[in-house]
Amino acid sequence: MITHDTKIRVWYKHTDQMGFVHHSNYICYYEEARSDLMRSMGLSYADMERKGIIMPILEVQSVYKRPAFFDDCLTVRILLREMPTARIRFEYEVYNSQGELLNTGMTALGFLHADTHRPTRAPQWFVEALAAAMK
Repeated sequence: MITHDTKIRVWYKHTDQMGFVHHSNYICYYEEARSDLMRSMGLSYADMERKGIIMPILEVQSVYKRPAFFDDCLTVRILLREMPTARIRFEYEVYNSQGELLNTGMTALGFLHADTHRPTRAPQWFVEALAAAMK
């Protein structure tokens, strides 16, 4: 299993009229955590696209337990429990600075050839980078 923490500061524009972080921002926080995890392994979405692979979102789940507020420092923990095939599944836990669990979520992404948009298995170099990170 791979776990990685990303820190995110809540901006004022992320909040709604009630003063809570708007629910749609958690999906963006998940994306930031995925990008940060990939960069920590020496990969990036830009590199994948240059190599002809795109990774569209296939599924999103998000469970809201407690609100986050303007200027909170959040920790988004991303978990990867299994190696990808033609799909990859990430799980998320979002905590505030007091360690309270605010949100849990999941995203499933597919691997597609950029030119044909046809499904493919995860590239070998991507799987190898994940395997190295799991050690």
